[in-house]
Amino acid sequence: MANMAQAIRMALHYAEENLGVTDIFGEDVGAPLGGVFTCTQGLKTAWNSPLDERGIIGAAMGISLGGGRPVAEIQFCDYVYNTIDLLKLAGNTCWASNGDWNLPMVVRTPVGSGIRGSIYHSHSFDATMTHIPGWKVVMPSTPLDAYGLLISACKEQNPVMFLEPKALLRVKGDERIPGEPDDDRALSKMIDAPLGDRTQWKPQWPAELEAFAIPIGKGKMVREGTQLTVVSYGRTLPLCARAAATLADEGISVEVIDLRSLWPYDWEMIKTSVQKTGRVLFVNEDTEVTNFGEHLLRRTVEELFYSLLAPPRLVAGKFVPGIGLADTLEMASVPQQNDITDALRSLAGEQP
Repeated sequence: MANMAQAIRMALHYAEENLGVTDIFGEDVGAPLGGVFTCTQGLKTAWNSPLDERGIIGAAMGISLGGGRPVAEIQFCDYVYNTIDLLKLAGNTCWASNGDWNLPMVVRTPVGSGIRGSIYHSHSFDATMTHIPGWKVVMPSTPLDAYGLLISACKEQNPVMFLEPKALLRVKGDERIPGEPDDDRALSKMIDAPLGDRTQWKPQWPAELEAFAIPIGKGKMVREGTQLTVVSYGRTLPLCARAAATLADEGISVEVIDLRSLWPYDWEMIKTSVQKTGRVLFVNEDTEVTNFGEHLLRRTVEELFYSLLAPPRLVAGKFVPGIGLADTLEMASVPQQNDITDALRSLAGEQP
């Protein structure tokens, strides 16, 4: 099975061959590195930009307005914050021009903790990004979802922010990408650049890759349950699934929803689940103050109050300026599996 980095690379290859993607660029995105997480190795439209995040976003906007279809990369989301004004402009262009101008651009950026990146390479960006209208925002938790969501993003006529949980980029999936070979080692030999001299290397892309697209705005039911619901995405989604499996052994039935899209998001899936279980926990690793999960919690209270058997809860990152280098500090700063398990167990036991 492909890992998420390989899935993203195959989706970008499909997009430049079939969906009109004209430019894939960013810091170290082109040869010889192909991205710090290897997501852009071997792509024919990939090129290296200067170390200038504002220049990257501005260039993507210009290429889009000029008729191109770019996929820009910000190497780590920690450095996208100084482009907020440009993201705002990109998001309001279609609306402000009454639909006369579109920006068919995708911005990819790795997010979150999990690689001991310390204070400059461990931030989340989901809450901040959902504050900027005019963008669609997605964050996959599996390689297949990364492939399908990126295919959809490259078809959009207006901006999409594609958030990549860096802790999951090397994790293999449980579902095969449509068209990838059955042998994982064969896939690696085909599309993973060798160490050392790469000047003569060229990828051998799987010939049968398909336009497998996951609609933006559609969540995924990961596990059905009856007693409580947990809603998550990105790095914390697998933790929620494992927590649910642990609690099943204790007789607690947890329904697990992978949101996948933060805007638009699948409110109908959340609503249906909460009306069934009466209890809900929202989980992500962004800081807990003005967290996206707080928006979901507020909407749950406003619209589903009389279906609730217990107050909705949020498990999120601590409200601290950064994440320390030490493993213990990183783990204490963002949700871990035991935090989620404890919160679900407590919520399941709360009575109206």
